[in-house]
Amino acid sequence: MTERTVFQSMSLRHVLSVAPNASVFDAACVMTRANFGSILVIDSSNVLQGIVTERDMMTRVLAKALDPKTTAVSVIMTRNPHCIPPETKVTEAILLMMERGFRNLPIVGQGNKIMGVFSSRDAMPHELQAAESLVEFNNQINDSLG
Repeated sequence: MTERTVFQSMSLRHVLSVAPNASVFDAACVMTRANFGSILVIDSSNVLQGIVTERDMMTRVLAKALDPKTTAVSVIMTRNPHCIPPETKVTEAILLMMERGFRNLPIVGQGNKIMGVFSSRDAMPHELQAAESLVEFNNQINDSLG
């Protein structure tokens, strides 16, 4: 069986986004209605500026007692997020996510077309196990090399 790509594995294939000046509150409402754990921040030229996750809202807004109705997503977003092309294999994406601590990766195709977000929840159990095995193998190699 050939391994799936991140685009093939996405459960929802639409782009959830807000403008950089949108409030955190408005972004949270959009995410809640769509049942998404992240939202892309895209400017009026359709250029990806950043990504905001549920965790960002918790650690960068609530834990700092900022007002979500007056705080713009541009203040708390992760700027210039690491993006992957749609043909990336799921195991490669999960490996990258595990190594760098990401839970979501924007998928960007030819011509910088924003195609969606790959979430760790989009991976199947066997793909997660394969990625974990690769991480363990890489750690063993790094340990042996000093």
